[in-house]
Amino acid sequence: MSQTMQGVAVVPGSREVRLVGQPVPTLQSPTDVKLRILEVGVCGTDREICAFDYGTPPPGSDHLVIGHESLGEVEDIGSGVTGIQRGDLVVPMVRRPCPHEHCRACRAGRQDFCFTGDIRERGIKEAHGFMTEFVVDDARYMNMVPKALRPVAVLVEPLTIAEKALIQLWGLQERLPWDCPHSRGGVRGHCHSAVVLGAGPVGLLGAMAFSAAGFETFVYSAEPEDHPKSELIRSFGARFVSARTHTMDQLRETVGNIDLAYEAAGNSRVAFDLLRVLGTNGIFVMTGVPGHKGPAPVDTDGLMRNVVLKNQIVLGTVNAGRDAFEAAIRDLGVFLNRWPGAVRSLITGRHPVDAHRDLLLGAPSGIKNVIVFAGQA
Repeated sequence: MSQTMQGVAVVPGSREVRLVGQPVPTLQSPTDVKLRILEVGVCGTDREICAFDYGTPPPGSDHLVIGHESLGEVEDIGSGVTGIQRGDLVVPMVRRPCPHEHCRACRAGRQDFCFTGDIRERGIKEAHGFMTEFVVDDARYMNMVPKALRPVAVLVEPLTIAEKALIQLWGLQERLPWDCPHSRGGVRGHCHSAVVLGAGPVGLLGAMAFSAAGFETFVYSAEPEDHPKSELIRSFGARFVSARTHTMDQLRETVGNIDLAYEAAGNSRVAFDLLRVLGTNGIFVMTGVPGHKGPAPVDTDGLMRNVVLKNQIVLGTVNAGRDAFEAAIRDLGVFLNRWPGAVRSLITGRHPVDAHRDLLLGAPSGIKNVIVFAGQA
């Protein structure tokens, strides 16, 4: 086997996006796992890093290998690894803990709630990512995936965003009598409504998660009513509402009390307009990280009155912990069983690594594009 491999990287110093040669990594500790990377999803974060909005190479490196939505096959394991075998499918976590002893979250293995901000994120901040042929990492960051999920398992990481939101929602809403009567089999939200803002992969996966949890789910997005995404959304029991035909106030009239709003568009102006119509006792979840586009008008007095008088909560959800990865793997199996055509259709295309420039720098197309490595298509 060749001792070098290719990876897709950004070089901030020269503002280049290119293939780089890297040594094939080897096991360094008894708890290491070596993965052959099968697939890597291309997302908005990757595109923003390739536009040099952010992205930090590891110390001592002039480049950062990108990619954080991955699926790998176990190639080798260290002598101290248990519960993982060669040939297993795994999805690695993204975030690595900060080094500070006083950070209770990182010391407890919950680096997704790091107090210091000195975390590393594979493919994003100070750690090479997964858009390469092989990766070595500690077994504690691996999440086992059933082989039956192989066709869609690359969607696990983006789904964790919604799963983390749901985990927080159920915990936070214990502060009031919010549970639906006769809930069973994990379907807890059947008496509540959820509005998803945006019909990209994070929004559509979130809508599937909320629909599976029993919420009456609405997706509000800029596409016209007859867009193919509207049929996709209906296929898993949700409703599509076009921003071209419905104002935010008309959306509220259609939905009624909005119990959960899930922002997945990265547009702060539209997000705060949705927050304006959030219902009593509602939770608003933000997932987008908008660029610096300048100030937008916001009715701060109205928003503050609503948050206080309607007992509302606003929270953000980002790189997830193990509980959300496990929930995503479980629910992806639910989706594949209930809506196989819908969940498979989220993956627009699988492309060779040579197509990386078009996927990362060209005009966005489809829902989720995936890069596969030689022999893995």
